[in-house]
Amino acid sequence: MMKFARILTLLTLSVLTACVVPTGPVEVTRFNRAAEGVPYGKGSFAVALVGESASDRSLSGSPYLAAVAREMQRIGYRDNTGNSDVIAEVRFGATLVRLDRRAPVSVGVGGSTGSYGSGVGVSFGFNLGNGTAAQLQSSLAVRIVRRSDQVVIWEGTAVQFAKAGSPAAQPGIAASKLAEALFKDFPGVSGETIRVP
Repeated sequence: MMKFARILTLLTLSVLTACVVPTGPVEVTRFNRAAEGVPYGKGSFAVALVGESASDRSLSGSPYLAAVAREMQRIGYRDNTGNSDVIAEVRFGATLVRLDRRAPVSVGVGGSTGSYGSGVGVSFGFNLGNGTAAQLQSSLAVRIVRRSDQVVIWEGTAVQFAKAGSPAAQPGIAASKLAEALFKDFPGVSGETIRVP
C-alpha cells in the first residue's frame, strides 16, 4: 500500500509539471495483434520494470511505472497487482548526446527491437556557439504480455530529445510525455511510426 501511495504521489507531480512545461515531439512505433482479434483495454493489469531497467530498483523507475499505469487505466484496464490478466513490462533509458565545436551537427539514434519489428528515432542537434551543448535522448519501451500464455499482445517504443538541463529533460516530465505519446490512439496501427507533438 505504501508503494502504491508513493507511486500515486509521483504520478500526480509528474502530471502537474507536464502540463506546464513545453516538450519536443516524440517518435513512436507500435506493434499489435488487433488483426488477429486480440481484445484490448479489458481485464486487469500490473506494471513491472524488466531488463536493464529492473537492475536498479531505486526510485528512478517510479515516474515511468506511474506514467504507464496511468495510461493503462485510461485505455480501460483496471489496476490489480496480484493476479492480473496482463503485465505491462517497462524499460526506460536516457542517453546524453554531446555536441561540440568540432562536431557542430550531431545525430542521435534511439531504437528498440521486439517481437514484431523495430522502431528507430532520429534527431539532429546544432551547436551554434563556441561551447559544448548537449541533448538528452529519453526512451520508453512497453510490452503488454498476456499472463495466461505469456504471449506479447502489444508493444511500443517512444523516443524524445530535449535540451540537457531543460525542464523537458527531467525524468518525471519525460516519463509522462513518453507514455502519453506511446498510448495515443491505442492500440495504434501495427508497424506504423508516428510523430506526436
